[in-house]
Amino acid sequence: MTLSSCNAGALGLQESTSAPNPGASRNRRGASMKIFLTGGSGFAGGTILRRLVDDGHTVHALARSTAAADAITSAGGLPVSGDLSDLVASGSAPGWLPILGEVDAVVHSAAFMAFWGPDQVFVDRNLLPTRALYEAAVDAQVKRFVLVSAASVSTGTNHDHTVDENSDTGTANIAYSRVKLRTEQELLALPHGNTSLVVIRPPFLWGRGMTHTLQGFIDSVEAGRFSWIDGGRHMVDFCHVDNLAHIITLALDRGDHGLICYVTDGSPRPARDFFTPLLATRGIDVSAANSVPRAVASPLATLIQTAAKARRRTTAPPLTPWIVSFMGRDRVYDIARARRRLGYQPVITVEEGLRQMAHSPTLGR
Repeated sequence: MTLSSCNAGALGLQESTSAPNPGASRNRRGASMKIFLTGGSGFAGGTILRRLVDDGHTVHALARSTAAADAITSAGGLPVSGDLSDLVASGSAPGWLPILGEVDAVVHSAAFMAFWGPDQVFVDRNLLPTRALYEAAVDAQVKRFVLVSAASVSTGTNHDHTVDENSDTGTANIAYSRVKLRTEQELLALPHGNTSLVVIRPPFLWGRGMTHTLQGFIDSVEAGRFSWIDGGRHMVDFCHVDNLAHIITLALDRGDHGLICYVTDGSPRPARDFFTPLLATRGIDVSAANSVPRAVASPLATLIQTAAKARRRTTAPPLTPWIVSFMGRDRVYDIARARRRLGYQPVITVEEGLRQMAHSPTLGR
């Protein structure tokens, strides 16, 4: 009775894709740069890579496997063999680290994502490598470091309808998001030298090329586990991956050090009005799906999660407080700062994005 399958995309989990970026040619501006990118073989990172290449930049992208290197090469990037874990795995600097001395900017979009597990797992796999990469970039006097964080840093005890960068984030209800916020805070507290740090917080990432997230929805529907919360009437916010790539290009040379911006499509709507057409691009009809009141779903989620932790379950249960927060409470992200400080305007509408997905051969059933 859950939308657990929405989890990955809601927090920006990267998915492998080689689909072209239809919005990539927009907003060409400024001189070409040399950029070091992480996550370039994933869903979000791959779209960012193609946009940067299309804008005329030279992109060196970290690749931890042959498949990742092939995907990066196909997108026009230059693969750099290595892994972020190399930064903390031993006392010596990894062989790929000198590339930082050759680039103008770092775009860090890679992250380990899961909805279960203790904070320390995400500290070890996300925070520590990110901190080490940032410190190395500062030492190399890289001009700009763009960190892709997550809007879910404020999904938890903050129940506000609308939040912006000045809102109290509260305490996030999954470790991934808590550590994302801690990562932002630790990087901002470090000496930054000549390097300017800009943090981008997207919510649910979607668009052509998303496979894992939608397949999770399909599995949930086919297993009879899908239910709306309160009829799907609560407002959700989201960000098309082309819009994320667009704001990344803007952040390469706009915004002062320490700038944090939420980014969305600027078109929040009730969960039912977004997820119904999104799933319809895969031929899945959830318009008549069952509904559970939040008054029932919320305590049930807490009970299920508590029992799962007591049993030391290694994966997230089908209903959790995070799912209730995401689908059972109104949440809109104010993107006025992104518009004002970075000149951000969405480059693709929800309707256009859905049309693209409906005609994408990679999403055909």
